[in-house]
Amino acid sequence: MTPRTGHYWQLSSFYLFYFASLGALVPYWGLYLKSLGFSATEIGELMAILMATKLIAPNIWGWIADHTGRRMGIIRTASLVSIVCFAGIFLGSSFQWLALVMIAFSFFWNASLPQFEAVTLSHLGAASHRYSMIRLWGSVGFILSVVLLGRLLDSQGIGIMPLVVMGLFVAIWLSSLVTRDASGRTHADESTSLRRILKRGDVLALLVICFLMQASHGPYYTFFTLYLEDYGYSHSVIGQLWALGVIAEIGVFLMIHRWLPRIGAWRLLFVGLQLTTLRWLLIAFFPERLGIILFAQTLHAASFGLYHAVAIHLIHQYFTGRSQGRGQALYSSLSFGAGGAVGSLAAGYLWDGVSAQSTYIAAAGMSLLAVLISYAVLRTTWREADIT
Repeated sequence: MTPRTGHYWQLSSFYLFYFASLGALVPYWGLYLKSLGFSATEIGELMAILMATKLIAPNIWGWIADHTGRRMGIIRTASLVSIVCFAGIFLGSSFQWLALVMIAFSFFWNASLPQFEAVTLSHLGAASHRYSMIRLWGSVGFILSVVLLGRLLDSQGIGIMPLVVMGLFVAIWLSSLVTRDASGRTHADESTSLRRILKRGDVLALLVICFLMQASHGPYYTFFTLYLEDYGYSHSVIGQLWALGVIAEIGVFLMIHRWLPRIGAWRLLFVGLQLTTLRWLLIAFFPERLGIILFAQTLHAASFGLYHAVAIHLIHQYFTGRSQGRGQALYSSLSFGAGGAVGSLAAGYLWDGVSAQSTYIAAAGMSLLAVLISYAVLRTTWREADIT
């Protein structure tokens, strides 16, 4: 089963614009904050807010969505309110004010994606392994955003950032208006209780791995642009390097639906975690070598593409029926929320307190720990954990 053509493009358009906004905020928002005079520690703290609200927002909205079944209504409301809250960015530039604005808009902006993941997977039904064919449009949006915005910033200056982000938020809301909820109903007896699911060792291992993986991405998402800028890379080149990573990610999304049944989810995750560790080490020790940085960026195919597709697949398999929304919310809050916030904060403190290089070495250490945990799962519960 796959969505009808109309549903396919409705679902894809939301991913396109949502990740286009991410393509503006993640690589370039740190530059905007730097232009306002904030230190690396302050930038790390402000960027951590974007991640920290994912600890709370997805779980609140996930609980409401699972009990009301009105996921798209929640998504539309959250998208609209995020626009209103973000408008506060034009009213002040102090650290306290920007922190308040970022808390407000990200609380609602972060609420929508986990619920939209649940909507997409409900539309797909038994063909959930084809999720990546829709999600890849998010990667396309990210690429277009980082490449075009990099050129725009070189010509117009960093001050245009708030207007660009506002426009993308409006596009997210408009795309949510044309997307419908899945028609299928979810019955209570289709799901296992959340408490019982969380008692499984492989589920707990997966959630810890997700936390570590996103924490390891803290230096990348918060400071990669500034890191390359310090080594003389232009904004256009930096944008192209970000885009290269996402192009590699798209390649995985195009193939993952074939790999999952043949290789197995946990085996794929194990490989992806090892390649992630290699990526952070290359960035740490060879930032001035463009060829090596190019190769490191292609490893985004593993550190995000492979990891995220497998994680979404496993979460969908573990959290069934009425637990779906909360399962996606838990994945989002523990990985992109807690992991992202810890990674951003740690990166900011290490960047100012030790060195830029140390942030990526620490990132490699976190992903290596995730490798060891995934190996333990494969070794002790090989057949049971290898869900396909």
